[in-house]
Amino acid sequence: MEVVIDQEKCIAAGQCVAAAPEVFDQRDEDGVVVLLKDSPDPADKAGVRNAARACPAQAIEVHG
Repeated sequence: MEVVIDQEKCIAAGQCVAAAPEVFDQRDEDGVVVLLKDSPDPADKAGVRNAARACPAQAIEVHG
């Protein structure tokens, strides 16, 4: 699994962090998503897929 984020699309809603805090974080200054792991552990797959579905800006892509 590979995760790609588009920080330009991000609206800082924080849904990704709520769904998979071990993979996503937010910048302190503006809340834009930060990717902690671009290749998440198998145990994180469900949370990452939920984060991508929950993102209101569709700023998260999941491959594989």
